[in-house]
Amino acid sequence: MQRPEAWPRPHPGEGAAAAQAGGPAPPARAGEPAGLRLQEPSLYTVKAVFILDNDGHRLLAKYYDDTFPSLKEQMAFEKNVFSKTSRTDSEIAFFGGMTIVYKSSIDLFLYVVGSSHENELMLMSVLTCLFESLNHVLRKNVEKRWLLENMDGAFLVLDEIVDGGVILESDPQQVIQKVNFRADDSSLTEQSVAQVLQSAKEQIKWSLLK
Repeated sequence: MQRPEAWPRPHPGEGAAAAQAGGPAPPARAGEPAGLRLQEPSLYTVKAVFILDNDGHRLLAKYYDDTFPSLKEQMAFEKNVFSKTSRTDSEIAFFGGMTIVYKSSIDLFLYVVGSSHENELMLMSVLTCLFESLNHVLRKNVEKRWLLENMDGAFLVLDEIVDGGVILESDPQQVIQKVNFRADDSSLTEQSVAQVLQSAKEQIKWSLLK
């Protein structure tokens, strides 16, 4: 699938440098929409990440801005995305003013969504990291059954990759290390709480026997 013809993008920092120097921003190129000159670099790269089954039903989803503020709007968007991508061999789609990269695995479809002016390679790095990390967590069984049984781990993986729309990590090995550390830390916390409760029970028991 080829990307529709787009207006040329401004050189990174072109307008910002002029503003910092106190001078006017460079004039818009002939035929270029004026609004494009207002786009500034942003850390907020990802609008949403979601995983659907092969019937288009949501299994996991996180939205990082208010493009789709209600659950109803999110579900309608996901249904629309699925209908346009589930039968194609491409990995990138452009519609609705957004760039969408996606990947299928057995009975799952993984999607990463960014704005129309977002760098596709950045979004693809998130998608690849998500898939490779899940592949490790799910022990190379990236499919619906195993995802549902390890949903906590899947959310941990996603939280290590993207936070509030900002890409934190794109190296699967780093993600796995951080997830394992958090899981171990959580296990220790639960064990500590259990020990405190057991100790309290013992004290109550001995106080009753006195």
